[in-house]
Amino acid sequence: MNPNINFNNAQFEKSATAKEHYPVSDMFEFAFAGRSNVGKSSLINKILNRKSLARVSGTPGKTITINFYNIDNKIYLVDLPGYGYAKRSKEEIAKWGAMMEDYLANREQLVQTILLVDSRHTPTAQDVQMAEWIRHYHDMLIVVATKCDKLKKREVEERLEDIANTLSLTEDDILVPFSTADEDGRMTIIDMLTMMRAGELFPYDERL
Repeated sequence: MNPNINFNNAQFEKSATAKEHYPVSDMFEFAFAGRSNVGKSSLINKILNRKSLARVSGTPGKTITINFYNIDNKIYLVDLPGYGYAKRSKEEIAKWGAMMEDYLANREQLVQTILLVDSRHTPTAQDVQMAEWIRHYHDMLIVVATKCDKLKKREVEERLEDIANTLSLTEDDILVPFSTADEDGRMTIIDMLTMMRAGELFPYDERL
């Protein structure tokens, strides 16, 4: 398997609201989960070196879809619908929960779900619940702390420590500070995705 992935060769493939709409492919998938306003679209655009491939909604939580981005015909980045949108109805919340759990539990192509949290705030109860879901379905927890550029440099370490404590991160877990203003977080995530696809970060699939 060629480990190199051209992250500049990316395209939006489709949105799905049910498993019968997912791409028919054996390519590995890496999903991003987080609150509606945590910056998932901005992160995906930064990783792919694009300005608006992933749409940044002006209304958080407006659409409940799973969005698939084809990266170099080698992997999919999957933008999961955000949670924590206060104006969502009980029916919409139930639909979101059922769709998310079905994807996390039954999607064989899913290699890792990555949790995004806002670095400026202590993770919410819903963030903690999502972290527990991810732990249930994966061997490790990978967390990306977004919007670090909104913090003063001296604040970043303190906020990362708070996130690690709140989510009960262990030595086997990974916490990545991320900002759209620089390349450090972007390259760390690209390296992780490349290593996971090659089975170098942790052994996860007998097909490798």
